[in-house]
Amino acid sequence: MTQQRRRYGGADERDLIAWAQEGDERAFGQLVNRYRTMLQTICYRITGDEQLAQDAAQAALLAAWKHIGRFEHRSKFSTWLYRIAHNAALATIRKRRPEPVGELAEQAAGTARGADETVGDVQSVRWALSKLPEDFRAALVLREYGGLSYQEIAEAQGIKVETVKTRISRARQGLAVLLADRD
Repeated sequence: MTQQRRRYGGADERDLIAWAQEGDERAFGQLVNRYRTMLQTICYRITGDEQLAQDAAQAALLAAWKHIGRFEHRSKFSTWLYRIAHNAALATIRKRRPEPVGELAEQAAGTARGADETVGDVQSVRWALSKLPEDFRAALVLREYGGLSYQEIAEAQGIKVETVKTRISRARQGLAVLLADRD
């Protein structure tokens, strides 16, 4: 079937993956559009910065396109894509040390608290997330914002499920301490 005859809108995920692996850019675009919002959310929650998140999401999409031929259906496509996004976001953070995110979020939270408690709370959580170790933050973000199961996070991070549970538990404890100290 030629690319002109393909019905992209009604195609199932397996067809889109197969077509993308054949080099069909339009099929790849249709495929990743299904996960674009969550991919960008994951990148944002890990980096804590809109511009860095956009850079990480773009890097993730480029890496996914470059390596689509390596996808072997051993996990869900979304899990594979989120792992790439996770790695891209962490790489973006590492390139950008030291992080100004904490200072900006801290200033914004201080300003917002008097004006709007909700905005202040959101900023406080963002600030606290930015203070967590990268591995803990990433696991928590994939769970809470990505909605991934422990098994999917383990696959996305290349670690054991027990390690995922430990990281998420420690991340939650760390968030609680940071937020309590901040108040």
